Amino acid sequence: MTIRSERLDDDTIVVYLSGRLDTDSASLFETKINEMVDGPTGLIFDFKDLSYISSSGLHVLLHAQKVMGASNRKLVIRNICESVKDVFEITGFSRIVKLEE
Repeated sequence: MTIRSERLDDDTIVVYLSGRLDTDSASLFETKINEMVDGPTGLIFDFKDLSYISSSGLHVLLHAQKVMGASNRKLVIRNICESVKDVFEITGFSRIVKLEE
């Protein structure tokens, strides 16, 4: 998995993930996200190139959602492929975070 991020003018960070967010890569993802959640007004995860997500990856996203939501900041996930979207729907995660097509 690769992670790339950029800060937008409105103090939102867009995080681009590609590859597989699985048990092996979740700790790297968690470290990167923990570095980001304290400052921005919003986090946008772009999953256009993410082909798989495991429960470990969902756990990291859930933690980020809790941190952002606790201070009324937004977290959005966009450009989800069908296989990842299926995981979000099956687990009920699609009702926890905001998804954009």
